Amino acid sequence: MSVLDRIRIGLLGLGLLFVVTGLLPVREAGDQLARIAPILLFLGAVIVLAELTKEAQVFDVIATRMATVGRGNYLALFLLCTAFASLVTMFLNLDTTAVLLTPVMLALAARTGIAALPLAMTTVWLANTASLLLPISNLTNLLAMERLGMSVQEFAGRLWFPQLVSITVTMVFLWVFFWRRGRRGADRYDPPVPEPVADPMLFRTAAVVCLLFIAAILLELPIEVAALAAAVLMIAAFAWRDRSKLTFALFPWQLLVFVTGLFLVVPTLSRYGLADVLGTLAGTGGGGDGAYRASAIGTGLANLINNLPAYTAVEKVIPMGDQDQLLALLIGTNVGSVITPWASLAILLWFEWCRRSGVRVPIPTFVLAGAGLAMVGVGATVGALLLTA
Repeated sequence: MSVLDRIRIGLLGLGLLFVVTGLLPVREAGDQLARIAPILLFLGAVIVLAELTKEAQVFDVIATRMATVGRGNYLALFLLCTAFASLVTMFLNLDTTAVLLTPVMLALAARTGIAALPLAMTTVWLANTASLLLPISNLTNLLAMERLGMSVQEFAGRLWFPQLVSITVTMVFLWVFFWRRGRRGADRYDPPVPEPVADPMLFRTAAVVCLLFIAAILLELPIEVAALAAAVLMIAAFAWRDRSKLTFALFPWQLLVFVTGLFLVVPTLSRYGLADVLGTLAGTGGGGDGAYRASAIGTGLANLINNLPAYTAVEKVIPMGDQDQLLALLIGTNVGSVITPWASLAILLWFEWCRRSGVRVPIPTFVLAGAGLAMVGVGATVGALLLTA
């Protein structure tokens, strides 16, 4: 069992201990679990969907085609990679980008002689900064949409421009710090030779199921139902074509344990002083000042303790009717969680993949570049949010 798994199980155990000892009343614990039950169903289903989509080689084919279309031109490849990582994050969740797209990108780098770090940083930064647009993009979005009582279209309509701004700022930082000629160390790359997929039927089925899942989300079907239906279709396809891929490892128990533990521990800490401290920092005034305060608190706390507990803790002290302040908090915890290696679960998972692949990530560069991106990205994105209020 890995260190991360021990931390997840320990967090759940601590949360259960709080309930058993009465530090967190059973009724409040039940309310928290009832709130996240649909979210846990969605998370479990969408990770299974994404994992089987990867096994069907959909991601591999797209990544290879991108490098082929780029024809050895790094600027073209950069634009294609940022678009790919952004779309995967928006429509299949940021953890999918970290867990499944990262190894695909690193394998592509090895096949083409492209420096691995620019591709790796593209996935990890956009996993966070491109996760604003849709409720499915990030667990924090689901919580915010529920709190605000917004539909999927209302949520996307409010955040499309801030999302565009955050991606644009991220692209600038990616190019300056990792993709420009002086950083990547080469003028051109060798386009890869396309390889045939192992099972064309599974590949086509996975592609169609993903498109149907996206259509269901845009039609505002319940996201947990859409994800579950898509996952069931993929499981059925693999049961027919390749049962060896249907293992218990598909089920993301680690993520579900982690989220459940957080939703027991954070409310307990809020009852015993955390909410008062955060309420003082957030202040009582709304408007632009309140939005920037909320985003700053979200950014700082996310990089200190992780973005999910940061969001759930600060959410409690924001007035119910203050949409701008809550969405600014969301920007802080999503876009701003790029400084420390533990700021989001996606980053933790990404670091593990880089370690396995032998990709060296200079921590000082990661932290300093991430701090610059967080400051500029959060500030610009909150500004875009207020412009469209």
